[in-house]
Amino acid sequence: MLFDTLTDAIGGTPLVRLRLGEARGVEVYAKLELQNLFAMKDRVARNIIREARRLGTLRPDAPVVESSSGTMALGVALVGRSLGHEVHIVTDPRIDPVTLAKLRALGCRVHIVEAMTSHGWQSARLERLAELMAELPGAFWPQQYTNPDNPGAYRELAGELLADLGHIDTVVGAVGSGGSLCGTSRALRESLPGVKVVGVDCVGSALFGQPDVPQRLQSGLGNSLLPKNLDRSLIDEVHWLNDHEAFAATRDLAREQQIFAGNTSGSVYRVLGDLAERAEPGSRIVGIMPDRGDRYADTVYSDEHWDTHRLHELPAPEGPSVIPVGQTALSWSRQPFRAPEELRRHLVFVESNTTGTGMLALELAREELDTVPVLLTGDPERYRGLAATGAEVIRCDTNSDAALRAAVQDRFRREEIAGITTTSDFYVPAAARLARWLGLPGNPPEAVTACRDKSALRALLESAGVRQPRYAVVRDASEVAAAVARTGLPCVVKPADDSGSVNVLLCADEATATAHAERVLAVTTNVRGMPTARTVLVEEYLDAPEYSVEMFTWDGRAECVGITEKSVTGTPHFVEHRHLFPAPLPAETAQRITETVTAALDAAGIRLGATHTEVKLTAAGPAVIEINPRPAGGMIPELIRLATGVDLLEQQLRTAVGLAPALKPAQDAHAGIQFLLPDADGVLDAVDGTQEAAAVPDVEAVTVTAAPGTVVRRPRSAGDRIGHVIAGHPTPERVTAALDEARRLLRLSVDSGPRP
Repeated sequence: MLFDTLTDAIGGTPLVRLRLGEARGVEVYAKLELQNLFAMKDRVARNIIREARRLGTLRPDAPVVESSSGTMALGVALVGRSLGHEVHIVTDPRIDPVTLAKLRALGCRVHIVEAMTSHGWQSARLERLAELMAELPGAFWPQQYTNPDNPGAYRELAGELLADLGHIDTVVGAVGSGGSLCGTSRALRESLPGVKVVGVDCVGSALFGQPDVPQRLQSGLGNSLLPKNLDRSLIDEVHWLNDHEAFAATRDLAREQQIFAGNTSGSVYRVLGDLAERAEPGSRIVGIMPDRGDRYADTVYSDEHWDTHRLHELPAPEGPSVIPVGQTALSWSRQPFRAPEELRRHLVFVESNTTGTGMLALELAREELDTVPVLLTGDPERYRGLAATGAEVIRCDTNSDAALRAAVQDRFRREEIAGITTTSDFYVPAAARLARWLGLPGNPPEAVTACRDKSALRALLESAGVRQPRYAVVRDASEVAAAVARTGLPCVVKPADDSGSVNVLLCADEATATAHAERVLAVTTNVRGMPTARTVLVEEYLDAPEYSVEMFTWDGRAECVGITEKSVTGTPHFVEHRHLFPAPLPAETAQRITETVTAALDAAGIRLGATHTEVKLTAAGPAVIEINPRPAGGMIPELIRLATGVDLLEQQLRTAVGLAPALKPAQDAHAGIQFLLPDADGVLDAVDGTQEAAAVPDVEAVTVTAAPGTVVRRPRSAGDRIGHVIAGHPTPERVTAALDEARRLLRLSVDSGPRP
């Protein structure tokens, strides 16, 4: 097998069937992670360092600093040195001579602390590491216990298991940092939601509710504290082994299976034997074996070491005892495990809509899902009503993936995060990337990024044969003439990556199209401070009725929640001023529209949650204008709730935390919204008649979002709306009549005189 670099050779480890459970028809396999160049942590080091380089948190010439006396040190040395980094390893006198020799041979600078400090050797090492971070400009610390790129490294391992076996009933792994077992099982459950996860710990470890006994001799598993990467909600069963049992199992693994490994692998082997005896015939069990045995020659495999520590005096029963919660394990014990009930789960929002569904979603997260809503934002002041939601607010640079990751890593243990989401168009890709990083439910980042970049979406739809307007992509104003020749006149000129009809213009001639393209290309940042794509779409103008299709994708299938009829202002701008749900369409027409949108979602790669797709119903059939990979804005979710009883926003939040949506309608009614739009540029003096409008039969709400004194303008985008009226009734005629009457009663006074 040929590799271009040493780091490319990491992974692809052997999967070997063990001689366990054969008589009962049970298949037991060992995933020999110890066959990596140094051990299992090679995967972790590669993923952490590569991601840090990609995000810019590790510069190509910067040093890498790590505190470790085991396989993580070797992994960092391997990957860091092979990529040209200076590597500093901080350790203590307990480091075994084989590991020390390897680190020095690889060209690392090894710093051995001389004495324990306030919290033993660990605190001494961390204090020295802090000194090095201060002394070495730009130094990077992998932080394996808190960095989600540790469990993220095992997505590849899960893929290898699925490729080799297809189906797995149980996965078993030792638990130390929480990375390997949690990362592997989380990825496996995306394809095998019923896979059982068994954690292997040691007596005297505090990871799963046992008292901490720091004198334990086992290494590579167990901990005195809860690492942030440990997600106990993934674990179905826990086993504890004492030092005698773990070391004896390791020797048995070598003698019985010819696998010379460390005590973590030995402990996993012992548990595999128990599971093989209890499993149903035909079951398939996989154990992850992390480390080889050369580091343990003077401990696990040394009779003198056994005698020195009187290991033979520790109890070693033939099988595990089943112990209740709260009982201390002194020898091999097991327990069905559930995460602590007091564990608070958080639903994290990457920014939000500033109006409408934004604050409502935070409230739903708390009230309906029993999660703690958390808003990551660069500017909390932009959100009216934020304090009333009860959300925790974390200020960070939400336009930086590195800053978002740092905020999440600093604040949360992994098991405290139930999901990642957003209600803002602009942050859908960032939320998807953050969800993938954490192994949480979400759409593929590539899919939502393509939807946000309408030029990329056009290419995908074209390849899939989905009907859409003729189009051309323009990155320089000199290309407009050729674009207009392709699309014809009039044409629509718009930015490829904005939202809410911002800078969308119908152009009657080439000169107007060129001038507008120049304006769009000159915009370097959007309303959220993000750099724009500096790309313009020139599109055929489809003079046809407009609809939006509200779809929901779950478990591999897209379901139509309903179709919304839209009314827009007159050209040259396209601002939606009325929505009616459901649209009054013949069943056959609705079916054609739904089929077109389903094909478009498949082409884009959407796999989860609500989508809001805009279509024009032309004489030749439905044509897709754009796909928004999130619930509809414009209060359409509220119309759906009034008409059907389905709370689309709540269902979106449910899928973000891994729960199935409830999409079955509870009623069959109609709803609509009329937006309030100024008819002149100027300063808003007043909006009169709100009480009269609210008293109109079937009107559900009258909302004014602009205060007197606000500068307003005739509508050019959705941001120019200053309020809305919502109505609902079992019949569409009554909804339309209520909206018309309420709008007649509302009087907008705008001072359009000269302003200083």
